[in-house]
Amino acid sequence: MALMPKRVKYRKSQKGRVKGNATRGNYVAFGEYGLQTLDPGRISAQTIEAGRVVASQAVKGGGKLYIRIFPHKSVTAIPAETRMGKGKGEVEFWAAVVKPGTILYEISGLSEDAARAAFNRVAHKMPVTCRFVTRRPTV
Repeated sequence: MALMPKRVKYRKSQKGRVKGNATRGNYVAFGEYGLQTLDPGRISAQTIEAGRVVASQAVKGGGKLYIRIFPHKSVTAIPAETRMGKGKGEVEFWAAVVKPGTILYEISGLSEDAARAAFNRVAHKMPVTCRFVTRRPTV
């Protein structure tokens, strides 16, 4: 089942613009390895779910998967071959807005090779360019 908010104050939101780099959620906090975006963009709830399915197949109970993004933004669309006017379209899907540097997924309890292979499969499903990152050593 795709992610979406339980309730929102306003059903339809404006597009907005993605400016700058991520200042929050831009380091590996829960697992040992993470998948980080390099481009700005929107990731739909269906895409997040597809990535979760692929990553959880790779984990197979041997580790833990963390999803670090949530689709808060509603994306609307008007049906095809509709004349101009008549207002804003209905909500088509929910999306997560990501800035460059945002961590999408994290994995713990796997070897680096297994995590790299899992995130390689997940990255192919993402609409943005991603890279594999590791947790920084703490002092």
